[in-house]
Amino acid sequence: MPNPTPSNDSWWRSAVIYQVYIRSFADGDGDGTGDITGLRSRLHYLAHIGVDAIWINPWYPSPLADGGYDVSDFRAIHPTYGTLDEARRLITEAHELGLRVILDIVPNHVSDQHAWFQGALTTAPGSPERARFIFRDGKGEDGSEPPNDWHAAFGGPTWTRTPDGQWYLHLFAPEQPDLNWDNGEVRAEFESILRFWFDLGVDGFRIDVAHGMVKDQALPDLGLPEFSVIAGEDRPNHPHWDRAGVHDIFRSWRAIADSYPDPRVFVAEAHVRPGRLPAYLRPDELHTAFNFDFLKCALEADELREVIDRTITDLASVGAPATWVLSNHDETRHVTRYGRAHTGVTTPMRDQGHPTDLALGTRRARAAALLMLALPGGAYIYQGEELGLYEVEDLPESALQDPTWERSGHTIRGRDGCRVPLPWTGDTPPFGFSPTRAAPWLPQPADWKSYTAEANQADRTSMLQLYRSALRLRRTNPHLRGEEFRWLDSPAGTLLFERGNGLLCAVNLSDQPIALPNAWSPLLVSGPLTKAGLLPPDTTVLLHLD
Repeated sequence: MPNPTPSNDSWWRSAVIYQVYIRSFADGDGDGTGDITGLRSRLHYLAHIGVDAIWINPWYPSPLADGGYDVSDFRAIHPTYGTLDEARRLITEAHELGLRVILDIVPNHVSDQHAWFQGALTTAPGSPERARFIFRDGKGEDGSEPPNDWHAAFGGPTWTRTPDGQWYLHLFAPEQPDLNWDNGEVRAEFESILRFWFDLGVDGFRIDVAHGMVKDQALPDLGLPEFSVIAGEDRPNHPHWDRAGVHDIFRSWRAIADSYPDPRVFVAEAHVRPGRLPAYLRPDELHTAFNFDFLKCALEADELREVIDRTITDLASVGAPATWVLSNHDETRHVTRYGRAHTGVTTPMRDQGHPTDLALGTRRARAAALLMLALPGGAYIYQGEELGLYEVEDLPESALQDPTWERSGHTIRGRDGCRVPLPWTGDTPPFGFSPTRAAPWLPQPADWKSYTAEANQADRTSMLQLYRSALRLRRTNPHLRGEEFRWLDSPAGTLLFERGNGLLCAVNLSDQPIALPNAWSPLLVSGPLTKAGLLPPDTTVLLHLD
């Protein structure tokens, strides 16, 4: 059934948002790549899950050097995905089903094929066109050395030399030149882009690399080894992460969002050191932010409790809601992580080659999903996690497209394993992903026949049914709709908390079954209780008073 569209301006405080990696969601035109037609055909599926909004990864024109995060035109749709008219229809149809629509915006960099950068390459050093980017002369007598020692997030140096001898900065791939946010033209352009999409009815934006837009113009050396660039995000006064100048930008963006009768919202992707995230979520800046501490946390009771406490306390200091997330398009799917001895996210970017117990990982993923959806605030579901999908770690090397694979000298396989196209129906690939049975842009495992949406729908104990049941409770149970939360005493290796005054969540991450509190009865369990009515290890239960 369609979900009632929230009528108040604070819908985002408790929203469950479904992440659509559009290349891999559903192919509507039969070319093996996901598109807007495919997404439109599955909107009823998303509404039936019970989510409040969809977040669509970049669908703009792009050479796809980094999966669409190298944008060449922010006011159009990549021809492979569809047209601007189709995007308008998608927004309208989503709203009719009670689904808000959030887009990705990529303000740190553009594609090297963007008209601005192509213009910069054809003008002389010091030109207004180059001032939109970060061009510098090199070091050494002949300028043949990069301007500093920074390393790119995907490996290799963060500088590329142009034919006239200057160098340009790219924190990610060479095909993604960084913009200069000290430039007024850059600021004005992105304010215009926001208004363009808001005027089309888009409900908000997820801001890619929100913490990296402003740089120290002195460009000092960092002295960090290769691939420590992301790990170095917690360094105080970092020259390109979490600089104070980003907050002026976000205050101007918030004013634009608030100028609409139905205010638009922002979600920050901000990897920052502990205690810094609230600065991004002050009342005149961004609305919410991804909770990377929760995503990366090991599935251990003490660690989870510490992260949950810190998140709620820190964000409450600025009146912002918490958000919770288990997977996304950049990290190993949590079914796979949770089936390993170490259940947290590791660096650099992937820790592959370790044995994975998928049965254990699935059981833990079910427990983690019910925990996440019982916590106060908002939550994010990455496409396919509701089907129980695992990381595809044996993709042929010839199929790998993530720039990390090349930039690391073929030592890090990158993120393709969590981006494999979704299985919808049938017993053989492409599992209904494409109407013409065209080979998907990344190959699907044959055993995904047990993970299709169709197979999940037919199994009343499936992961999909668990997500639907949990989301139904979030909508209908008054104790889950508020933000009240308090811990209760529980045995070692477990978590026990109360929502409102009549709902408990118990999570058993110990190695022994535990008794449930007296006078409380199960509402929803991530897995079966023991015959004696105990909560087994790696299981979560929601309970209500008899």
